[in-house]
Amino acid sequence: MGRDKQSAVIENGPINLRRLSEILRLSQTTISLVLNDSPAAKSIPLRTRERVFEAARKFQYRPNYFARSLRRSRSMSVGVIAPDLSEGYFTLVMQGVEEYLLRAHYFYFAASHYWKAELMEQYPRMLTERAVDGFLLLNTPAGAHNALPTVAISAHNSAPGVTNVVLDHKKAASLALTHLYELGHRRIAFVKGPEIIPDTEYRWRAILQMAKKLSIEVQPELCIQLAADSWSPQVGYEPMSELLSRTRDFTAIFCFNDISAMGVIRAIHDAGLRVPQDVSVVGFDDIMSAAYQKPSITTVRQPLREMGSEGARVLLDLIENPSKEAPAEIVIQPELIVRESTGVAAAKKRKTA
Repeated sequence: MGRDKQSAVIENGPINLRRLSEILRLSQTTISLVLNDSPAAKSIPLRTRERVFEAARKFQYRPNYFARSLRRSRSMSVGVIAPDLSEGYFTLVMQGVEEYLLRAHYFYFAASHYWKAELMEQYPRMLTERAVDGFLLLNTPAGAHNALPTVAISAHNSAPGVTNVVLDHKKAASLALTHLYELGHRRIAFVKGPEIIPDTEYRWRAILQMAKKLSIEVQPELCIQLAADSWSPQVGYEPMSELLSRTRDFTAIFCFNDISAMGVIRAIHDAGLRVPQDVSVVGFDDIMSAAYQKPSITTVRQPLREMGSEGARVLLDLIENPSKEAPAEIVIQPELIVRESTGVAAAKKRKTA
């Protein structure tokens, strides 16, 4: 093809597969196999594949998305619905989701409902209208009439056909409370999560069961209920300050998440106490900043990226295999990460001094 004709092609903007085939003097099938990274493309000479990619870039070729979707009977996209996508828990879960979807050449639409009932009802319908192939729900209940493949992470959905990726909360409670018990802590305060969070009740029941097993009495006056789903440390600071104004008769506190633990630690310091010399603090999640606080936070690690990646993997598997029965639940194991915010109970120190 002459330079003038090539220039004319570029000036006229992106071209279709037929025109690219004429320019390269290759079949449309060959070009399609190369650009779609088909396993069959491996049989095509490397130099030919390089020519295809070079020409596609040069002439701004873009595959016809809708035609490709019709051939596959899929849109190659999924809907991700979450309360919000703020720093901390959701950041790490979404890293796992994104990494898996990118490898699988899937696109996603993300929508945050901020616990507004009308948005939680509207978003699945709006995303279905945009032809997503399935849903990934983060900390979000599933709609009763959703017919698309659906995987929920930390949502404990009872809707039929929904696969739940959840943490082993019994193991998590055992790890945290056994750690504190072995350090001599018996008077332990607790930060319970917001009522609106699905994980809250499951984790709290696990804590009560483990506390009973260890003969740790859970005192109502030492329990804090977080009032809001906030990703600012203030969510833990204010209730902890109020607790300390009423009593200091405890040696440790087990927090609902690392964000609230950060606020709790600041409130302890502002009250003239030290962590962990006076009060030990255990967080939950092991978000990225937990290791860089002062003191660094002992926490129960949820493998959040793994949970996101596993949720995406299961969802795409269900999309690829529509006749496959969806597993009801996939349980992920936690890990205790011991850092600077926990130490021997003050009472035990005095006895051994």
